[in-house]
Amino acid sequence: MAITENGHLPRILVAGCGKLGGSIASALLDNAEVFGLRRDASKVPEGVVGIRADLTRPETLEGNLPDRLDIVIYCLTPASYDEDGYRNAYVNGLANLLEAIGNQSLKRLIFVSSTSVYSQDDDGWVDENSETVPAKFSGQQIIAGEQTALDSLHPATIVRFSGIYGPGRQRFLEEVLEGRMNPQSPAPFSNRIHEVDAARVVVHLVDRALADKKLEPVYIASDCEPVRLDEVVDWVRQKIACKPPQAGARKGGRAGSKRCSNRRLLESGFTFRYPDFRAGYREMIDSLS
Repeated sequence: MAITENGHLPRILVAGCGKLGGSIASALLDNAEVFGLRRDASKVPEGVVGIRADLTRPETLEGNLPDRLDIVIYCLTPASYDEDGYRNAYVNGLANLLEAIGNQSLKRLIFVSSTSVYSQDDDGWVDENSETVPAKFSGQQIIAGEQTALDSLHPATIVRFSGIYGPGRQRFLEEVLEGRMNPQSPAPFSNRIHEVDAARVVVHLVDRALADKKLEPVYIASDCEPVRLDEVVDWVRQKIACKPPQAGARKGGRAGSKRCSNRRLLESGFTFRYPDFRAGYREMIDSLS
């Protein structure tokens, strides 16, 4: 990671320093001065400078943000999963932060988004140029947040993550193990990214921004193998003993059926540590043995 023009380490703010934001902040610490903003600043990772603020309450930001910021990573999750919760997290919170940052000249604003902005349900491929007309309010508010970032005074990059899984996010694996997941064949296509790679994607884009390398306005961050959900479940059942499917077991995902292309991310030079579901889930299953 490059030293800035004034000879200082890069100064990076992670707004929303929770599970994913905290992993990103920790990964940046060796080569940057990192600030983590969250309502309870005592929960930021060790080495990160905690900033106690609530992005939905602009008064908590006044005089509370560092100056000379180079990068801002916006990584919020809703406090409530209704329309107001999504609007506050993705639109209002970002607008409040941008107002508080003022005329600081950022090298890059990185907005953490989701592939839920795609409503396609035809098993086809989507990429960064595909239509985004989400049917649900959640996706609609995320799109509004993306546009807020892109319309800001700062160069902005949107990262649309597919489903994040890993040792800290084991719900799907637990459902299969307990017999609470039993999709019928052919199930919808599913897309995912390991939590380690999710953090690495953002670090990769930060490195490019600080080195003044080209960044596109939008990247899809998903691993290299979209796969039907029943195939994943069958593979898990072959690798570890699972309880028989329960009556009323969940049949599938909630995100339609599409295949997310990561070509643009790969062309930027990123390499996956967990390129497919087998690499990630094999390691998680081995840890249970």
